Formats: sequence, structure tokens, C-alpha cells
Amino acid sequence: MNTETIRKTMENCRLCPRNCGVNRLEGQRGFCGADAKIRAARAALHMWEEPCISGREGSGALFFSGCSLGCVFCQNRSISRGERGKEVSPERLAEIMLNLQEQKANNINLVTAGHYVPQVGAALALAREQGLCLPVVYNSSGYEKPETLRLLEGLVDIYLPDFKYMSPELAASCSRAPDYPEIAKAALEEMVRQAGSPRFDERGMMTGGVIVRHLLLPGRVADSKKVVEYLYGTYGNRIYISLMNQYTPMPAVAGDPLLSRKVTKREYSRLVDYALFLGLEQGFIQEGETSKESFIPEFDGEGV
Repeated sequence: MNTETIRKTMENCRLCPRNCGVNRLEGQRGFCGADAKIRAARAALHMWEEPCISGREGSGALFFSGCSLGCVFCQNRSISRGERGKEVSPERLAEIMLNLQEQKANNINLVTAGHYVPQVGAALALAREQGLCLPVVYNSSGYEKPETLRLLEGLVDIYLPDFKYMSPELAASCSRAPDYPEIAKAALEEMVRQAGSPRFDERGMMTGGVIVRHLLLPGRVADSKKVVEYLYGTYGNRIYISLMNQYTPMPAVAGDPLLSRKVTKREYSRLVDYALFLGLEQGFIQEGETSKESFIPEFDGEGV
């Protein structure tokens, strides 16, 4: 991705569905909170992704600062809405990717990079030229424009989006994005077109394809069932579905009667049972106690 493409997108930024139109080159910041300079908060081996992403060695996770969705319950709020993170150039970003490869990462995992797509694309192309040979994972909220995703075609091997809500009302109350369901559907269609069917190496590590994550929210089993029904009914075995029970109540939602509590075992069992009833075979479920703040990484600038 050349300098001219980066300049044009940053001058009138409409990379995400918020369509803020701000001039990030002049330091203006839209909904995501980012100007034209890349900010990253952590680059390290990460063990807490799906087994075929983390493996034994870990996923080379690069956490970016800022977010275009801004969920009220976000567990990474210190970087998604805060200022935590270090400025890095595309050249430095490419170097970080190569460092993660040297650490034996199973892949390069770009976490919430949507508002930096042109810069990240340039870094990926440079890293490939310099010897990067790992699969690249695009780890996303699912709130993405297909035309922005097309800028990454040929650079990303695995898409790892969320599909958070089927209800526009729920999306509006939690993420100020009533258009989320329709946006996520269009984004996922583009991701599947690019990445194709799931592929794995001899170790069982994913090398291509799509895994869609869905985080069950407390008291929202009915909406989650609709999400699973849509995903499985639309894509069948062309994607994997990861059902997550790790919702962690954060201070920002302390006063909410539902979001201030954890998901119960019964709620999660109802969702998993429904997925099995539909016929889902290609999926992941979580076992044990995953709703802990200890699972949230330290965003201390490690590796950046």
C-alpha cells in the first residue's frame, strides 16, 4: 500500500462504518480516537486464542490502540478508548512482526487494526519482502466496511471477527451502532470470499480461513441463538464458530442490571446445546472459569 493511498484515506477518513470524515493527517481524531500515526500497546506471544491460533508456542499478537466500535463492556478499554500505546511507523511495525516470527509465533495476529488498515497493509507488504512467512490473522470486532477489507486482500490469511449482536437495539445500547448486524453480515461475506474455507497444517494450526467469535452476554441467550442460527445457516462448514463465555464485568457497567454480572453456566449451556441442535460441528467452546480479569493482557508496551 503506497504513501499516496495512506494520505488519501487519512485526509478524509471513512475507513470504518462511522464515516467520520476527519483529517487525521492534521491530528484530527474521529470515533476511533486515532490520528494518522499508528499506536500499538503490546506485541507478544499470546496463549489465549483458539487452540488452532495460539498452539503451544503462542500467537504473535499485536494490540493496536483505539477502536471504531467502543462497546460499553470492553475488557480492553484501557487501549480501546484510552491513550495507552506507543507510536510506531510502518517500518517499525514490519520489524515487530519479524521479531515475533523469530520468537516462534505461530502467526501474526493483528488485534483491532481496522482504523490503521492502510498503514498496516504497508507494513505487512514490507515484512513479506523482508522474510515474513507466517500466516496473518486479522482479529476484528466485525464492524468493518467491505471496501476497507479489500485493501487487505492477499495480505491476510485468517479472519477472526466477532459477530456480537443480531438485535439492532442491543447493538445500539452496547455499542452505539444500531447498524452493527447488517454491517457485520457484509463484512463477514467479504472475509469469507477472501480467506476461503478453513485450512490447517500438519500440526493442526490454522493457515487460512475464517473463525467467527460470539461472546455471550448475560441475559441475552435469545439474541445469541439468533447469531448462531444466522452464522451456521448461512455458512455451514465454510467457517468455524467460537462460542465464548468469558464475559467479564468491568467498572464501566457497574450500574447495569445485566452487564454487571457474569454469564451463568446455565446460560452458556443453553447456547452450546442450541448450536449442537442446529448441527454445528466446526466450532470451539470454552470450559472452566474464563471470566477473570487475569486473562486481560498487560498493555505495557511490551515488544513495541
